Amino acid sequence: MAEKDITEKNLEALNDVFADIVNVLLFKGEQIVLENELEADTTKSMFKADGKIHEQERDVSKFWRNGEIRISILGIENQTAQDSDMPLRVISYDGANYKQQLLDKKQKKRYPVATLVLYFGTKEKWTVAKSLYDCFEIPEKLKPFVNDYKINVFNIAFLSPKAIAMFKSDFKIIAEYFRTKRLKQKYKGSKEKLQHANETLKMFSALTGDDSFERVYNESNFNKKGGVTMCDVVERIRNDGINKGILEGQKNIIRNLIESKAGSIEQIAEWVKLPVKEVQKIARETQVLN
Repeated sequence: MAEKDITEKNLEALNDVFADIVNVLLFKGEQIVLENELEADTTKSMFKADGKIHEQERDVSKFWRNGEIRISILGIENQTAQDSDMPLRVISYDGANYKQQLLDKKQKKRYPVATLVLYFGTKEKWTVAKSLYDCFEIPEKLKPFVNDYKINVFNIAFLSPKAIAMFKSDFKIIAEYFRTKRLKQKYKGSKEKLQHANETLKMFSALTGDDSFERVYNESNFNKKGGVTMCDVVERIRNDGINKGILEGQKNIIRNLIESKAGSIEQIAEWVKLPVKEVQKIARETQVLN
């Protein structure tokens, strides 16, 4: 899980991507947050429990500046599965930020905290707890005295085409992919050039559990050529799949020919148009040759 979180951060921690996500999801595409107004914030905070100091960590966190004044801190939490405890986690992160402001004697101006929860599920929208009230059974008479705390959940796979088109960074590629998966459509890949290909494809691998995107990118030397698109990567994955299927078919033919003693290894190699060494290797794998 830790490795997965790190790969997700590689893309979202980039200022242009972070600003893009915030501007589309919070401000409907209006360019309110500029990338040069963002600075990295420590994603770690401490809390004391059971007499011990414990560490908790956000996925990504940034200070948003206005000139030289920090006016806000924005956090991103990535979720591939629904978590009914998310309101408790978010309030603990936000509360830790406010606590740090109280302890910082040099901080003259207080700033608000906002957290975005990005949910990548494709089967249904986020249905579990969206506020503290959803986490407890609270007697009606007590409710007026228990402050609620809602979380900001964004269902990435359910964004409309219009909303996805607002993204200017590589996060658009991520959103398009998950929407396609939700609709159970064939993913063809975008023809737009990836701005951060390595980070984007690592995030694909982390979120989907499928490393073919990242593997093909590295094995195909796309990283040296530059200007790669998701369409290029998807096409290469499909071609690799076809070639693998052809090779598996050849292996089955070779096994059948050897077991039926239809000819020598050299003859079989000539028939299937493969090197003799390759046919010998396949034969050894199936323990046909002693």
